[in-house]
Amino acid sequence: MTAYVVDASVAAKWFLNETHAVAARRLLSDSFSLHAPDFFLLELDNLFCKRIRRGEIAVRDGDEARAILRSGPIQFHPVASLQDTAYAIANQSGRSIYDCLYVALAVLLNEIVVTADRRLYQALSGGPFGKYVAWVGDIRDA
Repeated sequence: MTAYVVDASVAAKWFLNETHAVAARRLLSDSFSLHAPDFFLLELDNLFCKRIRRGEIAVRDGDEARAILRSGPIQFHPVASLQDTAYAIANQSGRSIYDCLYVALAVLLNEIVVTADRRLYQALSGGPFGKYVAWVGDIRDA
């Protein structure tokens, strides 16, 4: 089984019909073990609230997505155990501490962050953390 750290940009595509949604949904296969920092749920709650306010999704759709994420295939890791590493990565990479929490988890697990955040991917892929980041569209079935 292949393990990946998934960020909120990927998980959002599991529920929203956006570009790269099909690629993101591949990660829901039993062939993958998925990990994320525990604040991931807050990021997605915020996204669902925004989409509800804009009228892009119904409240019941947001509620259903939240329930699935909380009982779903992701193993969550406490942010407190990642903060120092994320802080160092953020200072080296110029990315937000929030983005770097995902990278810190990937470093800790010696795995790869899968992202659909083009700016994050481009900022990290050519540097010292490039081996820890993958573009969602590049992930293939295990």
